[in-house]
Amino acid sequence: MHLTGVGRRAIWKPDRVRIATWNVNSLSARLPRLLEWLAQVQPDVLCLQEIKMDSVDVPREELAALGYEIEAYGIGRWNGVAICSRVGITDVRRGLFDEPEYQSEVARVPEVEPRAIAATCGGLRLLTVYVPNGRGIDDPHYQYKLQWFAALRDTAARELVDHPDLVVLGDFNVVPTDADVWDVTQLHGGTHATEPERAGLRAILDVGLIDVRPRALKYDIPYTYWDYRAGMFHKNLGIRIDLVLATPRIADSVTDAYVDREARKGTAKSGKGPSDHAPIVVDLDRG
Repeated sequence: MHLTGVGRRAIWKPDRVRIATWNVNSLSARLPRLLEWLAQVQPDVLCLQEIKMDSVDVPREELAALGYEIEAYGIGRWNGVAICSRVGITDVRRGLFDEPEYQSEVARVPEVEPRAIAATCGGLRLLTVYVPNGRGIDDPHYQYKLQWFAALRDTAARELVDHPDLVVLGDFNVVPTDADVWDVTQLHGGTHATEPERAGLRAILDVGLIDVRPRALKYDIPYTYWDYRAGMFHKNLGIRIDLVLATPRIADSVTDAYVDREARKGTAKSGKGPSDHAPIVVDLDRG
């Protein structure tokens, strides 16, 4: 661990950093699981998606008891993102540059949805995202998704100007290749595997980022999402839509990356079970 800067402006840059990303599918419903997981896995920074709560309602005290600060961007029961850090959290920015609007599910008027938040933690610039689902290729949400990808590409490019140690991570709602889904024919004609979506992802990578592919704890493909229905998790009928995109310098410092499939185990009864996503954990050696 080393410090840069002087006095109150000093920045803590640990030599070894563990970062993680997890779509928790409701922070309130998943809080006991989240706290247990944090105590066990001990990431230095955890990026969350689909917190589904207002920023003012996030569980600051419970996280502080484990040594974490939290910055969130949420406006209620839809979407929402957050960053939890025990290595400092500064220069927070909510949203994307030139972010597109979409008609609110509640107010029925166009608004910017809470889908992105960036912060500097332990010398890393982290931008966590929850990309729109798209719903269907004939749905207006699909065009919104493509517009959102374009805005994310521009935001990543602008972030890189000031932050060479950039990681963009979260739920991208697209499978990078046909090999990242148990049966691509189940997705063709829908969303998540169309060429425009994949082109949007490639454009983000083309600004100077690398897809840090994690290892699977079980089976061959590091799926990150399994639908709750029909025992798909136990049959391993999943897709890889949660991604960690990093600059080459950060990617070169990766010592391990894995999908924590254990965190996905359990049933979804009464909202007390697991998220339908598993977290990705990435270890960096920056010494």
